[in-house]
Amino acid sequence: MGGNGWSMNAQRVLKAAMAGLLFHASVGWACAASHADDAEALRVDVVALSEDIGPRSVFQGDSLARAAAYVTKRFEELGFSVTRNEYRVGGVVCANLEVELRGILKPEEIVVVGAHYDSVPQTPGADDNASGVAALLALAESWAKAAPERTVRFVAFANEEPIYFQTELMGSRVYAKMCKARGDKIVAMLSLESMGYFSDEKKSQKYPFPLSLFYPSRGNFIAVVGNRESKALVTRVAKVMRATKALPVERASLPGKLQGVGWSDHWAFWQEGYPAVMITDTAPFRNPHYHRGTDTAEKLDYVRLAAAVRGLEAAIVDLSAAESRKK
Repeated sequence: MGGNGWSMNAQRVLKAAMAGLLFHASVGWACAASHADDAEALRVDVVALSEDIGPRSVFQGDSLARAAAYVTKRFEELGFSVTRNEYRVGGVVCANLEVELRGILKPEEIVVVGAHYDSVPQTPGADDNASGVAALLALAESWAKAAPERTVRFVAFANEEPIYFQTELMGSRVYAKMCKARGDKIVAMLSLESMGYFSDEKKSQKYPFPLSLFYPSRGNFIAVVGNRESKALVTRVAKVMRATKALPVERASLPGKLQGVGWSDHWAFWQEGYPAVMITDTAPFRNPHYHRGTDTAEKLDYVRLAAAVRGLEAAIVDLSAAESRKK
């Protein structure tokens, strides 16, 4: 399963990978930094969210608002103007936080990169999902002064976790419906979900049956996961990420109702007919601390999280290029 169905030709992949490496070397997040510095920058954001703020939900005082304020401040420090897409959950004002780089050739075609900033109540949520937010901020930093051909948006979502998961009050559901209502042409959505837990131990990786017959038993890879309708996007993103050789990448295009396949914000975009994939360490299928009080910052592998970010930089370079320029 993981090795079949590639749709991009070798020339496109090599070109995208080189573009990603040149982009990485010339602007933004890692222009003058070593990989160790990249990893440390990610750790700082994870610690800020999971330790300094801690559990982040509408059920725990102002924690969700404090997390939103932190993400907003980080975006603004990078030079972005932040749009707050607010909505109410009971008496609490919640917000999806959006920054945008308008495309210079195809502005009407939009690539969305998103991550949820809430956590399960009573859990610090370092992997789920401070790691995804840290990756989102790192990617936004690398793109801060870029001029993409397609529009690129970085969005931090509220309320992905239960009890709002896959309901009308899930932040990404609110956002995706808004996009559809105003006619946004989203050509790709990448959901950054639980990206920092890795293990080289045998049998550290689990799967829903029968996927264990086809995928590695060591949890040392990042996964690109989508439904059948998003197969082309899954294939494209995984192939470009693999070409960077930053870290092992597995991919899967599966029925959306299969256990785990729709367990993040990409699900909300499927509901509106948009192609969307999840970039993940597979969370409960690998991380024994998933949704527990032990999901803490020191358990994450920031070097490999930084490697995943480098792969995603190349993928976004590829996705943000106007299709007419690739032919």
